[in-house]
Amino acid sequence: MINGKMFKDALVSAALTLTDMKKQVDRLNVYPVPDGDTGTNMSLTVGNAVSELNALPDNTPISLVAQKAAFAMLRGARGNSGVITSLLFRGFSKGFEGKDEVDCEDIATALELGVEGAYKAVMNPTEGTILTVARISAETARKGTHLVNDPIALWADIVNAAEDALEKTPDQLPILKKAGVVDAGGKGLCIIFEEMLKAFRGQARTVVQISAADAADDRLAFSVEDDDTAEITFGYCTEFIINVTEADKNPMDLRAYLETIGDCVVVVDDDDIIKVHVHTDHPGNAIEKGLTFGALCNLKIDNMRLQREKKAEAARLAAEKEKAELKPVPAEKPLGFVAVAAGFGIEALFKDLGADCVVKGGQAMNPSSDDILKAVYSVPAETVFVLPNNKNIVMAAEQAMKMSQRNICVLHTNSIPQGMSAMLAYDPDGDLDSNRINMTAAAENVQSGQVTFAARDSSFSGHDIKEGDILALENGRLAFSERDPAKAAYKLTKQLIKKVKDASFVTVIYGSDVTEETAEQLKEQFESKFSGIDVSFINGGQPVYYYIISVE
Repeated sequence: MINGKMFKDALVSAALTLTDMKKQVDRLNVYPVPDGDTGTNMSLTVGNAVSELNALPDNTPISLVAQKAAFAMLRGARGNSGVITSLLFRGFSKGFEGKDEVDCEDIATALELGVEGAYKAVMNPTEGTILTVARISAETARKGTHLVNDPIALWADIVNAAEDALEKTPDQLPILKKAGVVDAGGKGLCIIFEEMLKAFRGQARTVVQISAADAADDRLAFSVEDDDTAEITFGYCTEFIINVTEADKNPMDLRAYLETIGDCVVVVDDDDIIKVHVHTDHPGNAIEKGLTFGALCNLKIDNMRLQREKKAEAARLAAEKEKAELKPVPAEKPLGFVAVAAGFGIEALFKDLGADCVVKGGQAMNPSSDDILKAVYSVPAETVFVLPNNKNIVMAAEQAMKMSQRNICVLHTNSIPQGMSAMLAYDPDGDLDSNRINMTAAAENVQSGQVTFAARDSSFSGHDIKEGDILALENGRLAFSERDPAKAAYKLTKQLIKKVKDASFVTVIYGSDVTEETAEQLKEQFESKFSGIDVSFINGGQPVYYYIISVE
């Protein structure tokens, strides 16, 4: 049987290792556009449960552990991969309900419930992705209930099945095969399952050496404290400095002694001092031995078990306080708006168009379901429209809707231009249904383009892409690559205008990497080349995108 402590330790171990390996998973993404990458989003999602899990006592029933983990993951879910991961673990919460510990049947049921929820949440499920890996894992678990009655042995079968399904993803998605990689989300799930198995078996988690380049590039770093699930063998962290008076003594003899009474031994010496660090149950013995080398100073002894208990209690109280405070403000009007956007100019634009709250986020900065929910609760309206403005944020917004005590209507705006058009179509005198219909139609009718850069080498949709190439996206799809952002913006706008009958408005929002001089020159070119069309340039200040273009 698997109990609450085993499940808790397994989840925390998986979160820590996935955090270490997130860049490896990110690099499996085949789409060259910089985005909220899969490994990063999954690690942030699972990692959101760590502090809450660490606050639970070891005797907590597995039902409560699963419930706490699922709720924290759902609130912390980022990007489509993160939402799917949170839904898979929501299945464990449902499948383990009312259980102190679980057997093979419970695990199979939990996986089936998680897979069912994940498939339902995705509008057009694609095989060869994390969904496939999860589904085959669940199918293997169900078959295994007829073969074994040991849940850890069953979990080993699940891990093997997940790995096998992952290796076959390139055969299901040609784009993966061409790039020579497996599915990134599936890989992330395999890491989670494998690390959970190690924890179930009492093995140490996988420790990955993070390269300096990855550490420097980690703009969405998930900060994890020391592994609070590691067993404390020796209770007192003991540190001191020895001012050496016995020069003939060898500091390595001190190290050898300390290793007999504790662990985590560090002994650093020079001609005058020796710095000592050791975890031990007998700090007095360490001090006595140190005195034989000289006089002591900077003595510090910490009870690590007591520190952990205090830290866990503080985390529990903080979680309870946050949960109690997360309530909607009183409604003062029928309809309100939350938009997701990045860049001072774009944020101001949505505020001018009537957005009550703007959640900072977008490409490469996917906000969590909790971020969106908090924004919704800050709006004093009976019903709140949420405009994700990015296809990788729609699912997180939908999960916020399912958690909300306030009515939410998620408009499937996949770009900033779609969000702007939706806001412009809002009628203050209209009701909820008429506005929902009209705003959705307006978003669907706008032609939008983005100019960005390639985050990685790739071969995509017949295009050989090199890292750093300038990419033009037409309605979210890669259209062509260029050398110069301004040239790409002009060429892309020409293509968009051809698709709009009697186009009359072109809006260009330029980003933080475009100078005012360059923007002015491009505006003059647009005005001279696109006669009869009203051209507007706005300083959006957004990252990632040099230009965001809409044609109506």
